[in-house]
Amino acid sequence: MGVRTSAAVAVGRAVRVAARLRGGGSAIPGTVALNISPRFLQNTIAAIPRGVVAVSGSNGKSTTTNMLAAILREHGLKVFTNPSGGNLPQGIASSVLSSVSLSGKLDADIAILEVDEGYGPKIAKLLQPRTVLLLNIQIDQLNRYHEPDRVVRMLEEVAMTSTDALILNRDDNHLVDLDQRIPGSRAVSFFGASPELIAGAAHGVASADRFGSSHAGAGEREASVTVVSLGDSSAVLSIDGHQVEVRLPARGLHYALDAAGAAATARSILGSDFQPERVASALGGLSTVYGRGELLQVGGESIEIIMMKNPASLQLNLDSLEAEPEQVFMAIDEGTPDPSWIYDIDLSNLSHVDVITGSKAWQFAVRLGYAGIPVGTVDLDVRAAVRQFLALPKPTKGRKTMILNYEQMMGIRKILGFKDLEGGGQA
Repeated sequence: MGVRTSAAVAVGRAVRVAARLRGGGSAIPGTVALNISPRFLQNTIAAIPRGVVAVSGSNGKSTTTNMLAAILREHGLKVFTNPSGGNLPQGIASSVLSSVSLSGKLDADIAILEVDEGYGPKIAKLLQPRTVLLLNIQIDQLNRYHEPDRVVRMLEEVAMTSTDALILNRDDNHLVDLDQRIPGSRAVSFFGASPELIAGAAHGVASADRFGSSHAGAGEREASVTVVSLGDSSAVLSIDGHQVEVRLPARGLHYALDAAGAAATARSILGSDFQPERVASALGGLSTVYGRGELLQVGGESIEIIMMKNPASLQLNLDSLEAEPEQVFMAIDEGTPDPSWIYDIDLSNLSHVDVITGSKAWQFAVRLGYAGIPVGTVDLDVRAAVRQFLALPKPTKGRKTMILNYEQMMGIRKILGFKDLEGGGQA
C-alpha cells in the first residue's frame, strides 16, 4: 500500500508500545500515523471485503459497537473494531495499528466502527460505510453542539453516506422518520422497546424534544427487534417473533436498547445467515466496555463504575439503580465544561454522597445541597479522595458506587490499577 502506509504502521506501533507502557495516550499513536500518512484510514480499512458499519448517536456507541462485533464474531466473521472507545479519526487509527500488518492489510471480513457525532460526517465520507446504525439523539455537550438539532443534521449526513442499510431507533423523536427525510435508496429497519417498557421508565428514554411537523411519532414504526421485558442485567428481545433472552452489561432499559440495535444491525448485515439464538450466546460471554457499568474488584471489594457523560446518561443510569447505593463517590472535572445541567437531573435515587472530588466538585455539592442530599466530604485532591472512599468499611449490600465523568473515569481507573483501556485489564 506504499511507503507512507508502511512507515505509519512502523512508527505508530512504536509510539503505541511507549504509550501503553506509561498507561495511557490511546489516541497518540493514531495521530502520529495520520501525520505520516494522511490516507492511512482509507488505505487500511477500505480494503476490508464486507466494508464498514458506522455506529453513532449521543449515548451507547461503545457498548453497542462491542455488542455488534461480538454477535458478528459469533456468526463466524472476522471483525475489526475500535474497542477502546476512540471514536475520532486518531482513535480509530490507533485501533488499526493494533491489528494491521506492516504492509497495511487488516485481516478482517468487516469493520464495525464507533463514530463520534461531530466527526461522523468527515469519517463517513472518507470510509463510505455500507451500513449505518443510529442509536439516539439526546441532550449532550451543549458547549460543543449548542442544540440537538445540530446533532440531527450531522447524523443525517452520516446516514446519507450509507450505501446498503440504515438501522434506526424507532423510540427516538428525531430518528423515527429520519429515513423519510433523507434522499437515497437503501434498506431501512428499526429497533425499539415495547410501549409498556417505555411508559414504565421513570424518565422515558431521554430522547431530545423535537419541535415542528414530523412524518411519524416515536414508537410508531414497526421494529424488527423489540425489547419486550427487562430483568436485572438481562432482557428479552423479540427478533422477528423469536423470543431471545440476553445478558446485559449493566442494569437499565438503555442497555437493552443497545442490545436491540446491535441485533437489528447484525440481522440486516447477515440476511438469511442471521441466527437469533447466536445473539444470546454472543452477549452472554461479552466483557463490559470500560467505564460503562463496569464492575471492578479492588482490595476484595466490588466497585461499580457509572459514567455521567451527559444529562441523559446520568439520568438513565440513576433510574436503573436497584436501590439507593450504600456508598457513593462522585468525580467531575473540566471535561464537563458547564455542569449546570445537573439541576435538571432527578437525584431522588441517591440518599447521600460520601465523597466528591474533581475541579467541579463544589458545583455538584451545591446542587446536592439544594436537593437535600447530604455530602460527607469534598476533596479536590482526586487521589486523596479515592483513598478516603476506599477506606470506608465494606458495604453490607456488596458494592461501592462511583459516578464519574469521562475524563475522571479514565484517570480514576488508573489510580485503581486498571491501566489498559483497550482490554480493561489490571496492571
